[in-house]
Order: sequence, then structure tokens, then C-alpha cells
Amino acid sequence: MKLKNLFKSIPTHMDYEGQKLAERLFHIIILFFGAVGFMWGYYIQQFGATIIILAAGFIVSCVLVLPPWPMYRKNALDWQKARSEKVDTKREGGKKKQK
Repeated sequence: MKLKNLFKSIPTHMDYEGQKLAERLFHIIILFFGAVGFMWGYYIQQFGATIIILAAGFIVSCVLVLPPWPMYRKNALDWQKARSEKVDTKREGGKKKQK
């Protein structure tokens, strides 16, 4: 039961600005590691080194982008309050279907 409460206490949301930041950060990390991996692999003439460096960049980007870190939750949306369940029968009942 404690484990279930622990998982429920972990925030899992990310706002739209945070998603944009995460996407941009992901692209920058992958491009940087890809370029460095290509240059290093070309220098030592080992394609495997390029793949290893690119895989390291993928792991770094996953650690930085996938969890909902607090930097991705700074711009929360202000949601409207829920409406009451009252239904206006005069407006809804007076409409007829047209053929």
C-alpha cells in the first residue's frame, strides 16, 4: 500500500511550454551528440564509436526529457470551473431535426 501511495505522489503532468522546451532540448542533445559522434568516428575511422556516442546522447536526452522535472511544469493552465449538471430543457427540447 505504501508503494501505491508513493507512485500516486509523483507528479506526471507537463504543461505546453514545458513540452516545447523538452522537445527543443531533445533535438539539441541528439544533434550535438550526433555531430560529435560523426566527427569522432570519422577521425578514428570507427563507425561503432559514432553509434556508441549517439546512443549515449539518446540516454542523456531520455534522462533529461522524459521525467516531468519541475522545469517543465512552470506554466500551469488555469482551467475553468466545472459546470453544474442542470440542463435547460426549454432550449434543448425545442429544436427539431431537419431532413
